[in-house]
Amino acid sequence: MEGPIESDVCGQATLERSQTLDGMNTMPVPRILIADDQEEMVQAIALTLADECDIIGTAEDGKRAIELATQLFPDILVLDISMPLVNGIEAAWRLKRLASPTRIIFVTVHTDPDFVEAARSAGALGYVWKESLARDLAPAVRAVLQGNRFTSPSMPSY
Repeated sequence: MEGPIESDVCGQATLERSQTLDGMNTMPVPRILIADDQEEMVQAIALTLADECDIIGTAEDGKRAIELATQLFPDILVLDISMPLVNGIEAAWRLKRLASPTRIIFVTVHTDPDFVEAARSAGALGYVWKESLARDLAPAVRAVLQGNRFTSPSMPSY
């Protein structure tokens, strides 16, 4: 089922959609904000989630991610850890202090358990290893939307 086309803050057209589960309940498609300083990764994340989510904006650094999250109120912020201006962990902490309802999934190259714990402490429910993006991101989004934690099972050192 498709609805009206709207323009997001980035000036991109977004289609307001809903999904039917079991043919009975209509639920809105999750609204996703992507924050990563590598354009190729932003595109890969958007492509991976295109069938299940609406991408409502993108940010190239943690500072812009905070600004957009507090303006757009996405359901989920997909956030890199290593970004300029404000890193992803600090951005998550700032959103947590602002009592943001946005749920956070980190998508990162960092596999050290200390990074996973820092992400969890900052309020993240999801932690996806970039090497497993195609396999793990959509399940992570589904888990996080239900309030569950998700960590890429194939991450080394975890």
